Amino acid sequence: MKKKLLASMLIVLFLATGCGKVPTLKNGEEVVVSIEGKDISIDSLYKEMKDRYALSVLLDMIDEKILNDKYEDDEELKETVQSQMETWVQIYGQGDEAKLLQQTASAFGVTTMDGLREYLTVQYKRNLAVEDYAKSIITDEEIQKFYDEKIFGDINAKHILISPEVTNEMSSDEKKAAEEAALKEAREIIEKLNKGEDFEELAKKHSDDEGTASKGGVLDAFGYGTMEDEFEKAALELEDGKYTTEPVKTKEGYHIIYRVSQKEKPKVKTVRDIIVDELGEEKVKEDASLEITALEELRKEKKIKIQDDTLKEQYKNYLSNAKKQAKASN
Repeated sequence: MKKKLLASMLIVLFLATGCGKVPTLKNGEEVVVSIEGKDISIDSLYKEMKDRYALSVLLDMIDEKILNDKYEDDEELKETVQSQMETWVQIYGQGDEAKLLQQTASAFGVTTMDGLREYLTVQYKRNLAVEDYAKSIITDEEIQKFYDEKIFGDINAKHILISPEVTNEMSSDEKKAAEEAALKEAREIIEKLNKGEDFEELAKKHSDDEGTASKGGVLDAFGYGTMEDEFEKAALELEDGKYTTEPVKTKEGYHIIYRVSQKEKPKVKTVRDIIVDELGEEKVKEDASLEITALEELRKEKKIKIQDDTLKEQYKNYLSNAKKQAKASN
C-alpha cells in the first residue's frame, strides 16, 4: 500500500539522518543528499513527498481505520479477497507472485502478498460502504415504483432445457451449427406437445437440466430475480396450464416452459429488502460519483478533520476533480 511506500521512505530518511554525524545547511536544515554542491535537505524531500503521495496515503489510513471498525473480516470477505489474489497472480503475474508484485509496487506501492491482501481488503470494504450508502438514499417512492413494475407472485412451472453441445475448441461455424441443432430439437419437442404428448415424460427423456429432468422438469417456485430475465418474462406472459410455443433462449440454451400456477403478489413490506438491494446495485452502476460521495460522507460521519492546511486543500481539490470525472463517465 502507498502508506507503506511512504513509511519505508521515512525509515530511509531516519536511517540517513538519525544516526552518526548529520550535515546541515546554513539555515539549519539537515542534508539528505549532496549533488555537486547542490544539497537536498530533509525538509525539501519531505515537502516533495507530501505533495506527491501524502493525500493518497492519508486517505488509505483514514479509510482503513473507519472501515475496519465498521465491517468485520468475515468468511465471505476473506474468501473473496483470497480468490481475487489468486486471480491476479494468474492474470497479471502469469502465475508468478514476484511478477505480480513488480506491477503492484509501481501501481500502488504494494510490495508483498500480505500488503496486497491488506489493500484488497480495504477496497472490498470500500465497496461495501458504497453499497450501503446507495441503499440509504433510496426513497419510498422508488421502492413502490419498483414493486409495482417488477415484483410478482411466485410462479410454479416446469421446463425442458435443450443445451447446444458446444466446446471451446469449436470454430464459430461449428458453434453456430450446434446452436441451430439445439433450437431444431426444442421446436420438435414443442411439436410433440402440440400433438398431445405428456410434458413431464418429454422432460425426462430430453431435458438437459440434470436437476429437474428426472422430476419431469418441475421447478421450485420462483419470484423476481430468481431466473434469468428472458425466462421470467416468458413465464409471466403465459397463462396457467399453457406452454411456450417458441423456445425461450437463455445463456443455458433453449427452454420450453410450462406454467402451472401463480401465487398472489407478496406485500411490499415482505420484499422490501430485496427491492432495496436491487435499487442499490442499480444506483452504483448508474452513478459513478457515489463511490466518491459515499466515502466522503462516511468520513464526515466519523468527524474526520484534516488539520494540515496543504492536505486539506489537496483533499478538497481531489473530491471536486473526482466528482467531475465520475459525472463525465456516467
